[in-house]
Amino acid sequence: MKTWYKSFIISIVAMFLFLVTLPQNTKAEEDVLNIEADAAILVEAETGKILYQKNIDAVLGIASMTKMMTEYLLLEAIHEGRVKWDQEYTVSEYVYQISQKRDLSNVPLRKDGKYTVRELYEAMAIYSANGATVAIAEIVGGSETNFVKMMNEKAKELGLKDYKFVNATGLNNKDLGGLHPAGSGDNDENVMSARAVATLAYHLYHEFPEILETASIPRKYFREGTDDQIKMDNWNWMLPGLVAAYEGVDGIKTGYTEFAGYCFTGTAERNGMRFITVVMNAKTNGKGTHLSRFEQTRKMLDYAFSNYTVQQLYPKGYTTKKYKTITVKKGKEKEVAIATKQPLSLVIKRGEEKKYKPVVVIEKETLTAPVKKGQKVGYMYVKYEGTDYGYLTKEGEKAAQVDVVTKQAVEKANGFVLAMRAIGELFSDIWHGASNAIKGLF
Repeated sequence: MKTWYKSFIISIVAMFLFLVTLPQNTKAEEDVLNIEADAAILVEAETGKILYQKNIDAVLGIASMTKMMTEYLLLEAIHEGRVKWDQEYTVSEYVYQISQKRDLSNVPLRKDGKYTVRELYEAMAIYSANGATVAIAEIVGGSETNFVKMMNEKAKELGLKDYKFVNATGLNNKDLGGLHPAGSGDNDENVMSARAVATLAYHLYHEFPEILETASIPRKYFREGTDDQIKMDNWNWMLPGLVAAYEGVDGIKTGYTEFAGYCFTGTAERNGMRFITVVMNAKTNGKGTHLSRFEQTRKMLDYAFSNYTVQQLYPKGYTTKKYKTITVKKGKEKEVAIATKQPLSLVIKRGEEKKYKPVVVIEKETLTAPVKKGQKVGYMYVKYEGTDYGYLTKEGEKAAQVDVVTKQAVEKANGFVLAMRAIGELFSDIWHGASNAIKGLF
């Protein structure tokens, strides 16, 4: 009886300790940087590898970070030749009304005035001008209603999840005076998850890297030297010379509404490494301010640049013990040596080189001669023996791989050699068959 009672008490204590310690460990792992925001994510920009995450799949307000999708669709139209930078736009009544409300837009546009696409783009990217943003939506989509449809379709095409666009600017529809896009509600506002925002930023950076040329401008005058001149200080205060300047920061977009709180999608490059960050509804000591989003972003960037480095894990020409050669049919040689085509270099945590183990995937188990030198037969990636948050996209995951190729060419054998090889294989099969039959008798 005493033995049973003792075992019961030990079981209860063990279960209590398990329940107490498990949530604490999980919480520490998820919020190791103590980022004060509803959601946050840190990503290595070249591959989209997630290095830190907090609540990244929660759907939250994004405010003017919306404009990254507006920028994407404009730059796509520019690249495809559907829109030109020097193309002129005549201000519509709707754009005029939005631009004249100084609590909504900081760059007023003249009624029936003409503005180039580049002027409007700079006002949007640097100063987050909402009137200019709606103008761009009308240029690209014909109307903001149609443009919003394009935004949602593009998000789906890019593989984003957890999003809903209801206007081009990020404003709450209630501020648009009843002129909000058709099909959206009177009080609707754009929402995304931190993962989706980071993925959009990843695509924007990789497909249209020129975005940083404008996003990195700390200040500029709209229509300088004219009666319409307006000084545009970039809302990204982490740029050089601004309030929260941080070395290497050159983008991308801030946002704020009462619903979304203080948000920021940032990017910075130093020492051959670039990172992308997102914070949503950032606070400092429980209170949201203009600086909160930059203070929380600084924590992530400090962590990234202090703890990560570019490291060559495996050299060009690397082979594994399991895969040194691959079989060749009808060739002068029966096999060919294989190795990696390029060195495998990644941004990794300092001192963790040994946690990355090579994994070779062979796509063609057998080749048929003739075989070319450098012919791809598979690829190699590394498996991280630690907490792995994965990648934002499949494309990024592939960027962390290197091709495995043949080291030499293999010519096709002539007919005589192939015939003699076939005869030899025939006699070999007969011999092995007879040998096995004799063994079976005994």
